[in-house]
Amino acid sequence: MGIVPLAKALELAQEYDLDLVEVAANARPPVCKLMDYGKFKYESAMKAREARKNQAHTVIKEMKLRPKIDPHDYDTKKGHVVRFLKQGDKVKITIMFRGREQSRPELGFRLLQRLASDVEELGFIESNPKQDGRNMIMVLGPHKKKTEAMAEAREAQAARKAERQGVAQDDEPAAAEVVAEAPAEAPSEA
Repeated sequence: MGIVPLAKALELAQEYDLDLVEVAANARPPVCKLMDYGKFKYESAMKAREARKNQAHTVIKEMKLRPKIDPHDYDTKKGHVVRFLKQGDKVKITIMFRGREQSRPELGFRLLQRLASDVEELGFIESNPKQDGRNMIMVLGPHKKKTEAMAEAREAQAARKAERQGVAQDDEPAAAEVVAEAPAEAPSEA
């Protein structure tokens, strides 16, 4: 449009019921724009909200084990690790040694290697097992990113919701048929 005097720009803004917004104050001459500022702020807030919704926070979940763990307890802990990796979270696995167990760190190392091999289709070893005082620590990272896992979870939730609604709609006609049949029966007189 070209350079417009400030008074003329304010007059145009009032005429079209818009706001005169300064876009680049440091430019020579300063750059202004005619717009509905309230609408602009609302739309930018909605874009920011949508961006936050799709943003993933990296979370490190922790699972603590002992070197002499029972097979069932191991399966339970492994199930938790699998769930965390499916959700796209990193998992820090800590083996806690007590007393004489500290003289046998290879037991903890073997346990960590076994767990890593059991969940290798979901995650990889991000940090190799390290002895840290009484504990041995290993970090597993997921193969898929948190955003992908979140998207899959949303799709699965939508599919379950649609399935439930489909089942509920299938149940309603059956209930209507039962109601329709009930008055057809002759009342029994005693």
